[in-house]
Parts: sequence; structure tokens; C-alpha cells
Amino acid sequence: MSDRTFRFGVVAMPTAGPGEWATTTRRIEELGYSTVLMPDGLQLLAPFSSLALAASATKELRVGTFVLASSLRPPLSAAWEGHSLSVLTDGRFEFGIGTGRPDAKTFAERLGLPFGTGGERLRQMGEAIDHLRELDGDQRTPVLVAAAGPKALDLAAEKADIVTLAARPLATRDEVAGMAGRLRSAAGERADDIEIAMNLFVVGDDVPPWVRAFTGTDAATLVAHDSLAMLRGSVTEMADELQRRRDALGVSYVSVNSAFVEAFAPVVERLAGR
Repeated sequence: MSDRTFRFGVVAMPTAGPGEWATTTRRIEELGYSTVLMPDGLQLLAPFSSLALAASATKELRVGTFVLASSLRPPLSAAWEGHSLSVLTDGRFEFGIGTGRPDAKTFAERLGLPFGTGGERLRQMGEAIDHLRELDGDQRTPVLVAAAGPKALDLAAEKADIVTLAARPLATRDEVAGMAGRLRSAAGERADDIEIAMNLFVVGDDVPPWVRAFTGTDAATLVAHDSLAMLRGSVTEMADELQRRRDALGVSYVSVNSAFVEAFAPVVERLAGR
């Protein structure tokens, strides 16, 4: 289904000072990952400045937001920040955006911004992408859209370069296949131009407490549901499973949390660029 080669990202964030963050991002690059991806939220440091430091500390590592909550910034402001980082990293920035998780409502309120309805947040997302394209001119910052529902998938099909299938942790393979099919159908002639991505919450058999809290489920339940949010087995078994997912779903861009960066590195070594 996809003739794209594999590439891999790490969802990470600075937890101490600049030295620790620089060391973390350099290690991610050494292990062969393509991108360091940073979440968005007031409980974290600001993503754009953090990613600027990550880019300056590395040689070729790409940096990206994963993903901006569209309600936390006026669309033009988000685009301005994204364009600036794209220029200052010499095109190594990926502008990731979505409508935001439920906790983004609290963040928006603290910033004095309306959270808006799902439709309003989707419109803000589209406007931010349009503003980015205008600011970029002949340059084209890659846009990543996290999408799950039909309307978000349709917008992603129209505007995104990369689409993360934001399936719920216990979604079936058929449900995820339906999302990928909806995206390709809506994209029409653009379908082959879109890189399809997915995020892994768990690598291996153990689910850390924070993952259980975030996903609301445990290892046994993930295994019982054949969850695509989990990847387990030997290096060969994990690599084979990712190849099956690429064949069936078109997923060639895979991200993992920084907690699994070392454990997943042998799979990256085997598959990156293949």
C-alpha cells in the first residue's frame, strides 16, 4: 500500500536544563531516529523554544510539534511561530497541529482564550495551516495533522503532508484501516503525497504507570484487543509487524515515547530508510 521508506520519531520534552535536553536530543539522533517531537501544554515548557534548542544541539535531526492544540494560539500566531522555526532550522521543522485533547480546555481558559466547539477548533487548525503556507511563500514547511474523526481526516486529506492516525488505544485494526481508507479517499490525487504516521504508546510487555493513566488501560487489555498502540516481541517480530502495518495501512512514520527510545533503537536500525 505504501512505497515510502520507514522513518521514526521520538516524543520527548525537556525535563531539566539545556544540557540535559541537548544530550537527550543528540542521543536520539545517534540512534537513527528522524525526528524529536514535542507535545503542547502549559504543564510543559513551550514547544517552539524547546525545539529550537534541540535543533541547534543536533546536526540533522528534525524537530516537530506533536501536536499543537489549535485553541491555545490564534491561528496567525501559531503560523508565525512555525514559519520562524522552519526558517531558523533550515527546513528541519514539522508543524504538527490538532484540535487538542480535552485537557487543552483548561489550558485555553488559563490563557484567556475560548476553547470553542470541535468545529471551531477544526476551523482554527485549517486557518493556521493556511497562514503558514502564506508566510512560507516558496518554502514549504511540512504540516502534520493528528486526525481521528471524519471531518478531521477530510481536512488533513486536503491540507497535510503528514497525517497521524490518532486512533484510540483499543481501536481495532479494521477501525484504523477505515481511518486510513477515509483519508486516502478524501485525498484523491493527493493520496500518494501524504505520509501516514502512528504513535506507539508501548514498546514491549510492560506498561508504565503514566501510560496506564494516559490510555486508561493495562498491558493485558492492550494485548487482548490486539492494540496497534502496542508493539511487542523480538526485534524481528516487531520489525515484521511494522512492515505488515505499512503494507495494510500505509503507515511508514512511527513515533515512540522517549521512555522506549533505547529499547526500540534496534528496530530503528533495522528498518530506517528501508
